[in-house]
Amino acid sequence: MMSPVLLLLLGLLCFICLRRKRRPGEPPLVSGWIPFLGKALDFGRDAQAFLQEQRRRHGDVFTVHLAGKYLTFILDPLLYPSVVKQGRQLDFHQFADTVAPPTFGYPPIRKGFPGLSEQINRSFQLMQGEHLGTLTESMMGNLMLVLRQDHLCTGGGGWKSGSMFDFCNSVMFEATFLTIFGGPERGRRHEGMEDMREDFQRFDRMFPLLIAQVPIGLLGRTRAVRSKLINRFLPVRVSSWTGTSQLIKTRSQLLDQHASLRDTDKGAHHFAILWASVGNTVPACFWVLYFLLRDPEALEAVRQEVLEVLRLSGGKFSPEEDLTLSREQLDSMVLLESSISEGLRLSSASTNIRVSQEDFSLRLDEERSASVRKGDVIALYPQSMHMDPDIYQDPQSFRYDRFAQDGRVKTDFYKSGQKLKFFLMPFGSGASMCPGRHFAVNEIKQFLSLVLLYLDLDLQPGQNRVSLDYSRAGLGILLPDADVRFHYRLRAASQSPAE
Repeated sequence: MMSPVLLLLLGLLCFICLRRKRRPGEPPLVSGWIPFLGKALDFGRDAQAFLQEQRRRHGDVFTVHLAGKYLTFILDPLLYPSVVKQGRQLDFHQFADTVAPPTFGYPPIRKGFPGLSEQINRSFQLMQGEHLGTLTESMMGNLMLVLRQDHLCTGGGGWKSGSMFDFCNSVMFEATFLTIFGGPERGRRHEGMEDMREDFQRFDRMFPLLIAQVPIGLLGRTRAVRSKLINRFLPVRVSSWTGTSQLIKTRSQLLDQHASLRDTDKGAHHFAILWASVGNTVPACFWVLYFLLRDPEALEAVRQEVLEVLRLSGGKFSPEEDLTLSREQLDSMVLLESSISEGLRLSSASTNIRVSQEDFSLRLDEERSASVRKGDVIALYPQSMHMDPDIYQDPQSFRYDRFAQDGRVKTDFYKSGQKLKFFLMPFGSGASMCPGRHFAVNEIKQFLSLVLLYLDLDLQPGQNRVSLDYSRAGLGILLPDADVRFHYRLRAASQSPAE
């Protein structure tokens, strides 16, 4: 019988013999020595630092072995258009169809349910155009509902203390849920929302491992937590809710056309929409609010802009009355939008992924091309662009007006003297661009406008500066590595009008 040590040695020998070797025309290869994992541990510790180190060694284009996959990173934003326009050889949907079903618990639909994937993708148009106005109006009312009942009754204007991420999460999670999925059959707010939010956070902590295709059975109680969340979206429940968005109504109708889909499969699809709706917006709200509270000048400038928009439209603000902001009013808040863009620049760490459909030579620019193998992943990592001092002066600092110029949103950014087509990419690009990005920005604007108008806020002293938690690197907006204590109170009526 062969000894375990000899088996291990033979396994390592096979790995060494079979490990990938760089071919002529391919980018530099960073393999690592750990079988299967490759450089995954180094990447997971600090993706930005790891990629910058490889960039110094190998240039702007290189291939990394990460958890059994080979990812070719392209870090020069001037080369991004070459990747985004490659629709035939590079496909986003293959990656999404591989990782999303086992993560959220529904069967793959592209092969088993002909036409359904395309129909579901088209349904996202119900978050744009005229439908965006309806969603924005609904979100405004739901934000006022949650804020008014939970936070604006502070007992005679006294100060309250709380944790900022928990505050943002409690408000945005419930308001978004009510906007997308609707309210209960009786009453205005669902029971058990706090328990649902806690289950969601338990699932979300395991999300990076699920996306990395770690079997859910190895992740403790994650399967049970996911099942509990899915059961909240069973058709019998969703159909009883009122004020449900057209997006969910349409998706429910599409799913009902396929008899082989179980109720739990349909619930899992709805659960995926919930994650897509709040998984990144909640931390985005936290970061922008945190940065504004650390910069009193920025906080006051944004607050005064919101008041000025109200004044110009003939509106009047009172802390005792509910406020409505139209889509047009939100669009005119340039400093607020700039603050949000700056917060997203500093906190987003998404990866734009395409899977190669064949062996081919990817033309990067007039002088360079890179040979790519079928099944390889082409990855754009925009955080490297967001932190580039050649594009953004003092990139580590929060500048609330960085994306504003002469009263308009600034879109002219340059690298090496060339204007960039892509300069801010928290929502992906091309086929992988988030279809709900316009709604996401609007709801962040609404949340911040209401919080700044209705509340005095201040960070509690004596706290360390919060840093980014890189455990979700590659998946969107990073979480903070710790929560922040702050206090707040209802603003006095004399502070509110823009007179």
